[in-house]
Amino acid sequence: MKVPPENSHFLLSNNLISSVLDDIPLINDFKGKWSSMAAKLSDLRAQLIDVSEFPNSSSNPLSLDFLHSVIETLTQAASLSHKCRNPGVSDGKLKTQSDILSVLTKLDCLLKDGDVLIKSEILHDGVISSSSSRREAVRAESRNLITRLQIGSIESRVLAIDSLLQLLNEDDKNVTIAAAQGAVPVLVRLLDSSSLELKEKAVAAISIISTVDGVKNVMIAEGIVLLNHLLRILDSGSGFAKEKSCLALQSLSISKQNARSIGSRGGISSLLEICEAGTPGSQASAAAVLRNLASFNEIKENFIEENGVIVLLGLLTSGTPLAQENAIGCLCNLVGDDDNLKLLIVKEGGIEFLKIFWDSVPSVRSLEVAVELLSLLASCSPIAETLISEGFLDRLLPVLSCGVLGARIAAARAVYELSFCAKARKEMGESGFITPLINMLDGKSVDEKTAAAKALSSLLQYNGNRRIFQKEERGIVSAVHLLDPSILNLDKKYPVSLLASVVISSKCRKLMAAAGAASYLQKLVEMNVEGSKKLLVSLSRAKIWGVFARS
Repeated sequence: MKVPPENSHFLLSNNLISSVLDDIPLINDFKGKWSSMAAKLSDLRAQLIDVSEFPNSSSNPLSLDFLHSVIETLTQAASLSHKCRNPGVSDGKLKTQSDILSVLTKLDCLLKDGDVLIKSEILHDGVISSSSSRREAVRAESRNLITRLQIGSIESRVLAIDSLLQLLNEDDKNVTIAAAQGAVPVLVRLLDSSSLELKEKAVAAISIISTVDGVKNVMIAEGIVLLNHLLRILDSGSGFAKEKSCLALQSLSISKQNARSIGSRGGISSLLEICEAGTPGSQASAAAVLRNLASFNEIKENFIEENGVIVLLGLLTSGTPLAQENAIGCLCNLVGDDDNLKLLIVKEGGIEFLKIFWDSVPSVRSLEVAVELLSLLASCSPIAETLISEGFLDRLLPVLSCGVLGARIAAARAVYELSFCAKARKEMGESGFITPLINMLDGKSVDEKTAAAKALSSLLQYNGNRRIFQKEERGIVSAVHLLDPSILNLDKKYPVSLLASVVISSKCRKLMAAAGAASYLQKLVEMNVEGSKKLLVSLSRAKIWGVFARS
């Protein structure tokens, strides 16, 4: 941020923003809220640049009031981020969460106030328009560079695209502004250039634009013309150009129409070749594109024809962690309910590759796809038996208690698939799977609650696991709460099933009754939920027998 040395307000604001942004990656709690704060702070920093560039920004009373409010809020944010970096001095989670929300609200207000201030005539001080602001400067520079890309010699166009790349790399907002000025169609036309250097730099610029969510629609609007260029680069471009082409294709391949076009034009074959012999970066990007493509059923046949499973498994032995993660994600999308593909993965050493990836994964978040593949493979009973014998239960258990929601859900689904027989259920119960699954019944996500209830409904088919479950009284209460019809998109048959497995216990029946199971079950019976009528009858009979026993 360019700040006049005498302007202490802007300098202090910039230092405070930098301090908080440096702290945020080191904070472990409330990551979503801190990520939101980081985005708002970046917006505020850009806004302060705009304000600082007006001649009288350091003397106008409204501007000074705004800056004082900015500094006050940023001081709070800096103090809060420092506390959160050091849990020992934290005020507790509830207080911290409240403080974070307070700062986020203040930042929203500041951004609105700053926008009004910039758009008003107060700070112009005789300037006819706001062309002196950074935003307008970027617009003007973008228009200038885009024009220069279309005229003059190859050398002058190369110089122009170098400047454009520098502009795009500075800031996502610059990307949005350049795209709005018409950069994408011009860059697509440069992909036809006779200059290899100009072509490579054009695809590099397109790859940068493709990563910014707000302008992906501009990319998609270029349609089949852009796709054809990118696919040709996959076949004949340099390693650098192939990597950038794959990056651009990542955002384009999420569309079903584009996926069909890529499949019908030999794109899968080219992408698989890159996975085998490309640069580490291009392998990761190519696997990411293949991962997107594999989610469309009509494209899967192309993978089979090109021996895609074998290539992807090969990438698990030699690729970067990101390439391996994308390869596993692609395999997940490919196998689905196809037992033949699952058996092929096992035959080609997939279980051993999965173990190696699992044991060396850099973060639990990256482990999510591995757990998902485990779940898919385990749905085939012969494979499930092998997975248990290969020690995957010990690997799976800690994931149920990890801090990554998607990984926990995938792990609970894997538990359900692996608990295919009494022996497996017994082993899981004795290994400690029941307690973390009970904890998941109280999760905030409906998917987490459902996955946990489904896993427990299977595990409790083994009598020894019922005894473990009955010792955890909160498990009964949590399961009863899941019967509530107001909790939408949760398959009620699973909490019904797990409660039915322990209803024979008088202690459990009392807990169910006290938690309101009867009223929920009456509604579920009306909804024809599987097993609800039988469970309600069991509870009712027990109540009658209890009356007789007291008399």
